[in-house]
Amino acid sequence: MSPTPEGIDLVSLRAHYPILSRRNYLNSCSLGALSDRAEDYLDDFRDRWHTMGASAWYEHWWGRLALLRERVERIHGAPAGTMALLPSTSAALSSVIDAVPSVSASLGGRSAVAPGGHRNRVVMSELDFPTLAYQWATRPELDVVVLESPDGIGMDPQQYADAVDERTLFLATSHVFYATGFVQDMTALADIARKAGAWSLIDGYHGPGQVPVDVGAAGVDFYTSGPLKWLCGGPGLSYLYVRDELIPELRPRATSWFATQNQFAFDLQGFEYHDDARRFEMGTPALPTVHTALGGQELLEETGLDRVHARCASLRERLVEACRAGGLEMRIAPDPAARSSIVMVAMDDPKGVVAELDRRGIVVDHRPGFVRVSPHVYNTEDEVDQVVEALAGIRDAARS
Repeated sequence: MSPTPEGIDLVSLRAHYPILSRRNYLNSCSLGALSDRAEDYLDDFRDRWHTMGASAWYEHWWGRLALLRERVERIHGAPAGTMALLPSTSAALSSVIDAVPSVSASLGGRSAVAPGGHRNRVVMSELDFPTLAYQWATRPELDVVVLESPDGIGMDPQQYADAVDERTLFLATSHVFYATGFVQDMTALADIARKAGAWSLIDGYHGPGQVPVDVGAAGVDFYTSGPLKWLCGGPGLSYLYVRDELIPELRPRATSWFATQNQFAFDLQGFEYHDDARRFEMGTPALPTVHTALGGQELLEETGLDRVHARCASLRERLVEACRAGGLEMRIAPDPAARSSIVMVAMDDPKGVVAELDRRGIVVDHRPGFVRVSPHVYNTEDEVDQVVEALAGIRDAARS
């Protein structure tokens, strides 16, 4: 196998992911493949636990946390000190939501007031992942506006512009929609929120690692993501970006000893927020995932993020064209520029189809009405062609 047109030596890269020698793995949108590099980091964590015990914290693991924050900032285009490590996206969102309404001062021309005041509206879309929507369900004082998609695939930025006004506290939506793969324009979303005096809160869990992300350039206020999917780091961790100008004014009410300035003073009366995004952290991060996340991201960065993004786009378009040639219906953005490496293929029994594909050694996932295929940088054109051929065959067999 020769290097791909994107300049990636697939033979060398694929050798790092053991599952690829066993299965046709096209489900990175659900869980990124585990690499031997991530396992090496995890083995190092285990070995130091065996040999050093708690002293590994001071001599090694503390540095790992700092290293991961730095690498996560780099891959998100975030300034130093603007990313925090949290246990889940739900925790990250809750931390933000509880911090913003407690601010009474005007920030950068925007007034953030407690829910129940003149800003108590949240604007989101019907295509967002439920985790985002559920944050508002326990806060009946908030007025939640769920915008309908005109085509069931994506959103027009003008819809947000028409809905976000002086009553809006958050424009809260996704970077990449999980069930359509549609990529939203974060810069446009941030601009809409800013002009109305609202906060932009972006759920980006399906973005980093497969599409370009630059939170600093986009100007968003908050962005959540994590290593579970395209960053190939596994479950148990989430990343939170907070725009640097906002950090000094925000005081999360759900807090921990990781959020305090003098963490090892153990002073019950001496709580002071960190002066960077660590003030949002909620206790000891999951150290095993910290290590697998370092290994997973390291491989992607060594491959080159531009090459990773180009490879994902190339495989996606091959998948789309093969589905069209095979007469398979899809739910994807009409404009390739708004597509991600998430391709939804319509099938009558998606759960049954996924099970049948699994029996054939092909791993994908399903969502209502669709089989979700999500190739990553380490997949091949042959693997993409194989899943399309299998899907078309299953469809034809069901019709006969």
